[in-house]
Amino acid sequence: MEIHFLQVKFYSIGVYLEPEVVNHLQQWKGKPAKELEDNDDFFDALISSPVEKAIRLVVIKEIKGAQYGVQIETAVRDRLAADDKYEDEEEEALEKVIEFFQSKYFKKHSVITYHFPANSPTAEIVVSLEGKEDSKYVIENANVVETIKKWYLAGSRAISPSTISSLANHLSEELSK
Repeated sequence: MEIHFLQVKFYSIGVYLEPEVVNHLQQWKGKPAKELEDNDDFFDALISSPVEKAIRLVVIKEIKGAQYGVQIETAVRDRLAADDKYEDEEEEALEKVIEFFQSKYFKKHSVITYHFPANSPTAEIVVSLEGKEDSKYVIENANVVETIKKWYLAGSRAISPSTISSLANHLSEELSK
């Protein structure tokens, strides 16, 4: 999150992919990590590969759910609008996601997990807060789901360059086996 021109990290990001993902990325076999990192087509193929994916955020600096929700809302709405996919259905789905986060307070070590099943246009969000039962929400709008994936995994267009670099390094290793 940017506050007064300073980048502040509120969470660390972990990306979990089924091992079969390498079968869908074979055209990049043997490519060095830096080349993958700079190739948005590679990340588009990763996003669209029909394998189960999970993105886990572990909070490292306390943040209100409303603040996190604003970040999602802005990023997803702007990307959908740029792709000319922001219609009433997407607005309603995005509002429900924001509403889900609104009342939460993320202390250090809280966990937000986005689960993207293989071959499904849905995503499940699970929030784990210390001392509370997990809360879950399912996003059923395919455009919103796809855009959240892109927010975290879309190469140069993603929110975290360090996450993209790490993914490129690990996938480059897997593709060279």
